[in-house]
Amino acid sequence: MTNTQSKALLAQHAEQLDYLRRILLAPVYDIAIETELTHLTKLSTRLNNHIYLKREDQQPVHSFKLRGAYNKLSNLSEAECIHGVIAASAGNHAQGLALAASKLGIKATIVMPKTTPDIKVDNVRRFGGEVRLVGNSFNEAQEASIEYAKAENKTLIHPFDDVDVIVGQGTVAKELLQQHAKTDVVFVPVGGGGLLAGIAVYLKQLSPNTKIIGVEAEDSACLKAALAAGKPVDLPQVGLFADGVAVKRIGEHTFNLIKQYCDDVITVSTDEICASIKDIFEQTRVIAEPAGALSLAGLQKYCATSEKTDQSLVAILSGANMNFHSLRYVSERCELGEKKKQCLR
Repeated sequence: MTNTQSKALLAQHAEQLDYLRRILLAPVYDIAIETELTHLTKLSTRLNNHIYLKREDQQPVHSFKLRGAYNKLSNLSEAECIHGVIAASAGNHAQGLALAASKLGIKATIVMPKTTPDIKVDNVRRFGGEVRLVGNSFNEAQEASIEYAKAENKTLIHPFDDVDVIVGQGTVAKELLQQHAKTDVVFVPVGGGGLLAGIAVYLKQLSPNTKIIGVEAEDSACLKAALAAGKPVDLPQVGLFADGVAVKRIGEHTFNLIKQYCDDVITVSTDEICASIKDIFEQTRVIAEPAGALSLAGLQKYCATSEKTDQSLVAILSGANMNFHSLRYVSERCELGEKKKQCLR
């Protein structure tokens, strides 16, 4: 081993330990709760494996995003908070940031795409955040938020590509390991990669035999594109059904961690997501948003192609901020996702 390689390994080890320490000490429970790990008995029987849901829908904002937002704000200096904070979000980071800012007495401005479901926009305002609707995608909202931050001297809070945000999301893995130490595979939804990066960097240090699989929507697979290119790249467009993961480009920080610690990536269709929304509802009476059901759709696709049985498989239910008017579409499409009928033209 050369001196350069030795230094690189030492630097990587130091980074690993730093993430581990920061996740263990993250003050997220000032505002977030430890969510349940729910055993899906009917689905377990159907898939011949032990299926669990990590229930981030139980957070005060019905999404895991509160963890990263609060951890980031709690690490800001007083000077960084004077003019307030600003962020771009498709909805869940917005709600988490608005509630976290309210808790800490910081003014929050959220730039959201015009396509954001009303339920998410209304909740941001209810939590005390100022909403600005700009563009038709996350990336357009993100560009606007950068300009607003410069013009108004606000501190920009990135929804996923930030060390403190990644650390906050990593507390999901800390809870999971305490609740179910012998998990074989964890399925994590992927948008910008913050949740996957935080979970992966924590679990691979304390439970290296646990396999970690990222799950993407087929029409928003920015991680798959980045892995193929060897670096983050822009998708030409993204689908908006799973709006919580409709991100054109994976984060730089998140991609570097995912490359090191994630075992595989699965993509799923809209119909498969809808089928998983139905499965979650039948087992828990919770209506997951499309991004929230993404990981269970990936889990089911994994089981369909794997010969292994009797494994402990965990899917992260990342959010439940579903726009009511989307339910009709989900109901129609889930039957296709379950392969119960064919659509003929």
